[in-house]
Amino acid sequence: MIRTAKGKLIGILVVLALLIVVFFACTTVVPTGYTGILTTFGKVEDFTLDAGFHFKNPVQSVIMMDNREQKTAFTTEAFSSDIQQVEVVGSVNFAINKSTAMNLYKEVGTGYFTTLVMPRLLENTKATFSKFTAENLVAERENLSITIREKLTSEMAKYGINIISVSIENIDFSDSFTDAVEAKQVAAQKKLQAEIEQEQATMETRQAAERQKISAEADAAVKKIEADAAAYATKVQAEAEAEANAKISESLTKDLISFTQARRWDGKLPLYSNGSGITMPILNLSNESETAPAQEVDN
Repeated sequence: MIRTAKGKLIGILVVLALLIVVFFACTTVVPTGYTGILTTFGKVEDFTLDAGFHFKNPVQSVIMMDNREQKTAFTTEAFSSDIQQVEVVGSVNFAINKSTAMNLYKEVGTGYFTTLVMPRLLENTKATFSKFTAENLVAERENLSITIREKLTSEMAKYGINIISVSIENIDFSDSFTDAVEAKQVAAQKKLQAEIEQEQATMETRQAAERQKISAEADAAVKKIEADAAAYATKVQAEAEAEANAKISESLTKDLISFTQARRWDGKLPLYSNGSGITMPILNLSNESETAPAQEVDN
């Protein structure tokens, strides 16, 4: 009886063990963030398993592929269009398409990044850098990243790999080129400073000339005003004198002239010499100048 009981217990344990083995062979659990690729005797099935618990054929295997967004850094060397060597440091963010992950596994395998993405990333980086001069590379870093991402996206789309972003994080030039750029910048700064100083001097000269012009114009205006005022005063004085003379001329009559002469006469007759040493008074017997004093005449 004891042996029979032991045999039954062992049989039950064996059956349980077989059931457990069969259970695990017929089920699988896909972790969150992964896609299950189902293969039957090495053949890839045309569907994938999402995260969670699944039943499967015991002869089937499940390969886990990470479908989360991933980031990988890279470093490479490239040449600019003017044959300047640069060291490029960057990174790429990518993720696989869950619905076509079985095709990616079938065509490339789980090492798709090393086999496919990285070589094309480096090649596109070098090709893009070769289109820019060394001096423009730093300023065009954002455009470089966009161009590389667009090229890589186009190439990876058929494999079900989504290129989310490409970032050029650092561009390191050779020491000789860096020294040359610094020297050029110093020269450019000196030139700019000289141009600023020249422009300042020109502006000051122009302002001084403008001030002189304004001062000269002001002086000329003042002199013109003074001249106009003097001319006007002379004109007014001349007109006043002319008007006064005209009024005097209008008021003069023969009687007034005679009266004035008579008032100024001192009672002496004018004298003349006849050449014999005899001096005689001049007598005016005409009626018009009886009262007019005669002038002294020397002969």
